[in-house]
Amino acid sequence: MNDLEARRAVIDAAFVDRARLSDPTLRAQVHDAVMATLSDLDAGRLRVAEKQDGAWQVQVWVKQAILLYFALRPLEPIDCGGLQFHDKVPVKRDLAAAGIRVVPPGVARFGSFLEPGVILMPGYVNIGAYVGSGSMIDTWATVGSCAQIGRNVHLAGGVGIGGVLEPPQARPVIIEDGAFIGSRCIVVEGVVVESEAVLGANVVLTASTSIVDVTGSTPVVLRGRVPARSVVIPGTWPKSFPAGTFHVPCALIIGQRKASTDQKTSLNEALRTFEVPV
Repeated sequence: MNDLEARRAVIDAAFVDRARLSDPTLRAQVHDAVMATLSDLDAGRLRVAEKQDGAWQVQVWVKQAILLYFALRPLEPIDCGGLQFHDKVPVKRDLAAAGIRVVPPGVARFGSFLEPGVILMPGYVNIGAYVGSGSMIDTWATVGSCAQIGRNVHLAGGVGIGGVLEPPQARPVIIEDGAFIGSRCIVVEGVVVESEAVLGANVVLTASTSIVDVTGSTPVVLRGRVPARSVVIPGTWPKSFPAGTFHVPCALIIGQRKASTDQKTSLNEALRTFEVPV
């Protein structure tokens, strides 16, 4: 059994049997395994979820380690310059060495990872999240716990990427490479936005949101996944209730972003062609 397998075994056992946290010897063992795992997350050596053979796989034991970290950590004062907080999780340090730009008062928590070249405006990145190089987290955008953000992604102002920490086996929100998420969009409950897709302003996606492809002669309804290079805007969808039929929010796929080696040119063209508000 290698170090990672041994660490996983300790975390699995402690997550099932929390009494281990009350035993001084076992608690120390769990603490060391959890801290090593969180340090690996913070440095990008581990991820909560990774794409393997074309499908996203969740590393359940890593999410268990994050939950155990909260159980092990005390609340304590945290000083950040002239600001003081009272929390269990410190902020990331050594940002210059990591090659990332963080604009005050942007915050990334310990246990998140931002690849070199990420720009974090006054937004927030929570524990367990991963943000790929070249991505922009714009003003007041939030990246929830364990969310996986690809490379060259733009999260526009006020975007809310939800956290999915419990249950540990649940898939986090995933935004793949090259996607553009427009202002005030909300993406939660493990929704996957595939590579180079464009969400117009105010699109709301939950696990149960109808994502309706209206580009053909008949509507095609998807849930939980926006196909690659789709251009999406908010819409409404009729739904019957005992009191009558009402229109509830949905998302409309109105076209496809062209494949292009120059993704910025392709994105700008898509925004103009489909008159997508961002």
